[in-house]
Amino acid sequence: MDTSALNELGTHIELRRPDCVLSWSVAHGELTVEAAPASIAGLVEFLRADATCRFSSLVDITAVDYPEREARFDVVYHFLSMYQNHRIRVKCAVREEEMLPSIEAIHPSANWFEREVFDMFGIIFSGHPDLRRILTDYGFRGHPLRKDFPTTGYTEVRYDEAQKRVVYEPVKLVQDYRQFDFMSPWEGASYILPGDDKADGAKG
Repeated sequence: MDTSALNELGTHIELRRPDCVLSWSVAHGELTVEAAPASIAGLVEFLRADATCRFSSLVDITAVDYPEREARFDVVYHFLSMYQNHRIRVKCAVREEEMLPSIEAIHPSANWFEREVFDMFGIIFSGHPDLRRILTDYGFRGHPLRKDFPTTGYTEVRYDEAQKRVVYEPVKLVQDYRQFDFMSPWEGASYILPGDDKADGAKG
């Protein structure tokens, strides 16, 4: 699809649903619509039913964490129209304590997508019929795709031969972060490998 067609589509959506669309843009050959969180269900229903759009396939739902922002998360929806050969990205900026309406009643495939976003980011989808973790274990602490989640996690799981069962224990590993200059992956080794001389060349 050329840029003019994407611009026409973005204009059409904004004119038909000004109550839902905050802004839209075309970049890198893709149309992105920013929507108000409270209006996401109405916009998604419009995108599916409107004759110009007909976005009948929900491809994915994911999120991005921006801890420094007041609206910490962007929840991102990707839709496909096989009838019009269109793709669209819809984004909602959501605060950490804010709930986002579920679109499971419109696209049943959103059930597992929303559960994954809840599991990985802790974003709650109101009206979801079965919002529980889907990838992590029962009793898992935290949300692994948040930027402030520690790389070691909080709990380690192992099989205890004496007890003949799986046990959960607090992580005791202390992770020291090293500083790399990215000149050589073998820095600190006691031997010289091809490529290590680039560090000397850069200094000279």
